[in-house]
Amino acid sequence: MKNILIIGGTGFLGSAITREIARRPATADFSLTLPTRRRDRSRHLALLPTANIVEANVHDPATLERLMRGQDAVISLVGVLKGGEGEPYGHGFARAHAELPAKIAAAAKATNVRRVLHVSALKVAADAPSGYLRSKAAGEAALQAAGLDLTIFRPSVIFGQGDSFLTLFAKMAKVAPFFPLACADARFQPVWVDDVVAAVVDSLERPESIGQTYDLCGPKVYALRELVSFATAAGGHKRFVFGIPDAIAWLQAWAMEFIPNGPMTRDNIRSMRIDSVCDAGCGLPFGRVATPLEAVAPTYL
Repeated sequence: MKNILIIGGTGFLGSAITREIARRPATADFSLTLPTRRRDRSRHLALLPTANIVEANVHDPATLERLMRGQDAVISLVGVLKGGEGEPYGHGFARAHAELPAKIAAAAKATNVRRVLHVSALKVAADAPSGYLRSKAAGEAALQAAGLDLTIFRPSVIFGQGDSFLTLFAKMAKVAPFFPLACADARFQPVWVDDVVAAVVDSLERPESIGQTYDLCGPKVYALRELVSFATAAGGHKRFVFGIPDAIAWLQAWAMEFIPNGPMTRDNIRSMRIDSVCDAGCGLPFGRVATPLEAVAPTYL
């Protein structure tokens, strides 16, 4: 297994996976194809000898099939947190989470690429309260129905250098005197990006991972208010954090949908109705031990 197509390989998680494959002696000679909409956004990976960055539209079935020819495996990473409103989910969620995995499955079958690794999300379900979780479930179902050698990963919220979660709150604390939070008591079990990366890259060389679904969580559960307080303090701007009533939270989220890169949407609130935590006794695969948030986050926040 030497030729790997990484769809979403230039983003936060994909960049970390690409660097890890290049770093490990056992995988250092792999050839990685990283399609991207804009090559100039991938300059941070251009110096890696194993990375071949190509401008391509992975949502086009013909382009996807062309990219997949000659590959030994595909890693599917594309995900969005804001996909609009709609039933069963908004257009953005449908395109990224449901339609793209279906296209990946079709292209894999057409090119005889059997090995597929897919990063989904914790607590996905067809009847989940949010479009985000429902669309992620639809993507999983499309890949499972294709009869591929499939491994699925379902992480809780991922933290690490360059994340869009803790880093966002730390940056906001520079200008925000306090934080009125929707769903302040929603629970998460954050997992370090390097632990997620290790699970994905390990699976490339572990046949026993085929057909498995792995929930990926850190060692500790936190309420959202605790995570925000931690991020602001670790960033050097500790702020007062408090929960707000549901009615105000919905209004706040609706207003933020009109702000480019706003931190909250109504669908985010629906997602947080389900705690993003692993079942009791859940651990990382292949004997790995999850890294505590407190050991890593202060080094970059």
